[in-house]
Amino acid sequence: MLNYTKYVHASSQEWVTFVHGAGGSSTIWYKQLREYKKHYNIILLDLRGHGDSGSLKDAFNKKYTFESIAEDILEVIDHEKIEKSHFVGISLGTIIIRQLAEMKPERVASMIMGGAIMKLNIRSQILMRIGVIFKSIIPYLWLYKFFAFIIMPNKNHKESRLLFIREAKKLYQKEFVRWFKLTSEINPLLRFFRSMEVQIPTFYVMGEEDYMFLPSIRQVVKKHSFSSLLVVEKCGHVVNVEQPETFNKETLHFLQSVK
Repeated sequence: MLNYTKYVHASSQEWVTFVHGAGGSSTIWYKQLREYKKHYNIILLDLRGHGDSGSLKDAFNKKYTFESIAEDILEVIDHEKIEKSHFVGISLGTIIIRQLAEMKPERVASMIMGGAIMKLNIRSQILMRIGVIFKSIIPYLWLYKFFAFIIMPNKNHKESRLLFIREAKKLYQKEFVRWFKLTSEINPLLRFFRSMEVQIPTFYVMGEEDYMFLPSIRQVVKKHSFSSLLVVEKCGHVVNVEQPETFNKETLHFLQSVK
């Protein structure tokens, strides 16, 4: 089972489950934890191969698919006897949450999608091709630093870049290759997600400087009636780290509106 940490609220019956992105860990939510704990029960988890789940690398023998990774999360909430949870994700974590909602919509109360990925533009597809060529040749951390700089290039993105690079150092080369292979096969899945809406309240929180992924999210929100979008000024891809006060205020307001 994935490594996770649970915080139980004194009176609330509602749960919020946080899902980080590739190369990160549950520690990226440290700027959200204090505010969210005031209102909700919390699950912070480390995806397979990441954070403290990295020591469990031999426990996940199933093929790496978005479905099997979503099943890892379902195993945790089943173990805790949580019937339904709100989900908060960042970057690749948003794809996993969307996959979980496709599989078990009755378990998902709402989805908060930070730095969401719903389409790979030309630049990101080129990056994927570069990664496929070099993923087994050069140290994965070199590739990860390169990708992090391309996705988060500005001076005000530095904290996010350094945070993700620090967490990525905990990955093994083999683990990086597994995750990279997974993301390189992502296009058909994202095409399906864009065309088929799940009837679950969904709140996209995107930085205005998230040039690679914001345009496609604008198009998705226009087509999906259960979705809404907040664009955060002077902010890049990792909105919860770069603009935590805005992220916390607006996402908690959204969760109250879901009630």
